[in-house]
Amino acid sequence: MCDHGLIKTIHGHQSHLGWDNANTPVMQVTPGTTVSFECNDSSGGHFTAASTLESVASMPFDRINPVTGPVFVDGAEPGDILAITIEEFTPSGFGWTANIPGFGLLSDQFTEPALALWHYDTQTMTPAAFGKHARIPLKPFAGTLGVAPAAPGLHSIVPPRRVGGNLDVRDIAAGCTLYLPVEVAGALFSIGDTHAAQGDGEVCGTALESAMDVTLTLNLIKQTPLAMPRFSTPGPVTRHLDGAGYEVFTGIGSDLMTGARQALEGAIEWLIKTRNMPAEQAYMLCSVCGDLRISEIVDQPNWVVSFYVPRIVFE
Repeated sequence: MCDHGLIKTIHGHQSHLGWDNANTPVMQVTPGTTVSFECNDSSGGHFTAASTLESVASMPFDRINPVTGPVFVDGAEPGDILAITIEEFTPSGFGWTANIPGFGLLSDQFTEPALALWHYDTQTMTPAAFGKHARIPLKPFAGTLGVAPAAPGLHSIVPPRRVGGNLDVRDIAAGCTLYLPVEVAGALFSIGDTHAAQGDGEVCGTALESAMDVTLTLNLIKQTPLAMPRFSTPGPVTRHLDGAGYEVFTGIGSDLMTGARQALEGAIEWLIKTRNMPAEQAYMLCSVCGDLRISEIVDQPNWVVSFYVPRIVFE
């Protein structure tokens, strides 16, 4: 646990949209500094406890995924690594999941908007109810963590990049250290898009999106080239879901994207038939707790993609 008396705080309004190495830093720190970031959810606060289905259509897509920052790290220069150690999350207790038309792995099949609102206990962090269908174990993490790219101009916040960004890796959670390649002086680190839960793949395009504060420590590893982001975890990463086993569905063929779609379709069909879930609810449930995995990629010409549905969410 951190000594909060020594922590610098960056507020949620000190945020930006897109990556640009011309953004003015909101704070300058020395390596080893611990900073608390107030992070907005990916809708920038558009969704509230009073939101309705109509709120999906009115979401301002030019304002999605605001990230708090950037922070200038003294001494950071191209060729260095910025090491970001996630100390803790302070969740807000409210979140949302939506099917946004045109977005998601099965966007051609799920063309109508859908919305689920979540409320969870920030003290006990007990599993959150997904309507009457399931209870989801929580694992807070930040979906978007990145530094500024060397290429000039404004770059979209949506796709992940060599310098990080919208990674949406649920295992970059408390206790983890993320390593990012530095491309510009000061690194210019920003963070946002916090989640209370997500399955590997985030298949419908949204997770349990939830605003929260994130406390982290920024360090430098000098002149150590890094091709792509990497991270280390402090221990097991699936223990919160492993307790009751899984139902697993596969997709097999020569294209990984087609295989991923097939595996997900199998999981949704099973949820509809065995759990009496509406299709759009099954799709969103898969996004917040189910895991896509590449099970085999060497036995050409066909590869195996698997989708894991944890049975613990139904207990």
